[in-house]
Amino acid sequence: MSDGKEAIVVGQIGCGTVGSGVVRILRDNASIISRRVGKDIAVKRIAVRDLSDPRYVEVPEEMLTTEAMEVIGDPEVDIVVEVMGGIEPARTFILEAISRGKHVVCANKELMSTHGEELLRAAEEKGVDLAYEAAVGGGIPILMPLKESLAGNVIDQVLGIVNGTTNYILTRMSEEGLDFGEALAKAQELGYAEADPSYDVEGKDAAAKLAILASMAFNSRVTLSDVYAEGITSITPDDISFARELGYVIKLLAIAKDEPDGISVRVHPTIIPERHPLAAVRDENNAIFVSGDAVGELMFYGKGAGSLPAASAVVGDVISIARNILTGGRLVGCTCFFQKPVKDMKDVRCRYFMIFDVPDRPGVLAKIAGVFGENQVSIKSVIQHGTGREARIVLVTHEVREENIRATVRGLEGLEEVNRVASLIRVEDPGEE
Repeated sequence: MSDGKEAIVVGQIGCGTVGSGVVRILRDNASIISRRVGKDIAVKRIAVRDLSDPRYVEVPEEMLTTEAMEVIGDPEVDIVVEVMGGIEPARTFILEAISRGKHVVCANKELMSTHGEELLRAAEEKGVDLAYEAAVGGGIPILMPLKESLAGNVIDQVLGIVNGTTNYILTRMSEEGLDFGEALAKAQELGYAEADPSYDVEGKDAAAKLAILASMAFNSRVTLSDVYAEGITSITPDDISFARELGYVIKLLAIAKDEPDGISVRVHPTIIPERHPLAAVRDENNAIFVSGDAVGELMFYGKGAGSLPAASAVVGDVISIARNILTGGRLVGCTCFFQKPVKDMKDVRCRYFMIFDVPDRPGVLAKIAGVFGENQVSIKSVIQHGTGREARIVLVTHEVREENIRATVRGLEGLEEVNRVASLIRVEDPGEE
């Protein structure tokens, strides 16, 4: 497609935070990129919503257009980079680019976690590449390693801190004793959280990324709607303090497990032991922990967001495709050749950390133990803090089905001896059970 041309030509849709980073890297590192590829890579056209908007990078005015189809329809464009986000019109633009024989690089987690199968099939049928490394983990290389470097492994689990906003908030709560609202305000001041942070703090961003990770790790299609998502808005300083007393920390984890009865995919606040590598991941950093039968345990760590880290992943995909254009090669396409069932959350088994307030009087623990016994929930450890007329009980259960713990909570809430079930947080501890 680019035979006889001086450069491989890129057209870009979007020039916000990530898009401006792509332009900057391709410009500033042009010389070394050219040598690595074997030919120059040149950005020709960029579609933006408003020509008058300020940009994070200087772009010649003649390169800009408000019409995405001018980019897609340009016969000189070899690779279309989509960094606009959202489902539509991004989906339509990508399908149109593919139909015209353009290779596509996409940084769109929401789109790939909902319509990835459709887009990958369209690219396969047309014989073009679709790459989306930046959709998960920002600058952390994870999708290519899963698809290629670890292809000889059977991967049974992926655990990840894949949202920098929530990790920053939980770090500040843990290290400074802030409550959720205070830590969120600090994150917003520093630009780590949006004015409307709901997509991050409710776990939706992490869920989209987990759907992509699970699909690739387990070779079976998982979509965003399959992922159970619970955010961090209910986490309190008391939760963090009591967890620390038991040797744990709280993180918002994206958890995918390939089990004999199906795939478990869930995002929620999770208590993990202080010794676990993910426990040391602070502030806005991301980390993804992978377990394979041959390689053992690996952790991919780094900046999960930001203009240049995410753009680094986009440019890496552009370079891979550019090399393929010159050599006639292809990226590995869709590898979801299994159709494994996705487990309902009520059937997931794990351990639970619970806090509840009770009157400080004889017989209370016996009544509580009765409710746990009725629902086949075994208690692993328990501590009690007296507060005068009231006591606070903190316990960790043995592994049990989610359905049983929910029934236990309903039973506790119906007891006169329980004033309040304050917290219920799931526990992941590879060293136990």
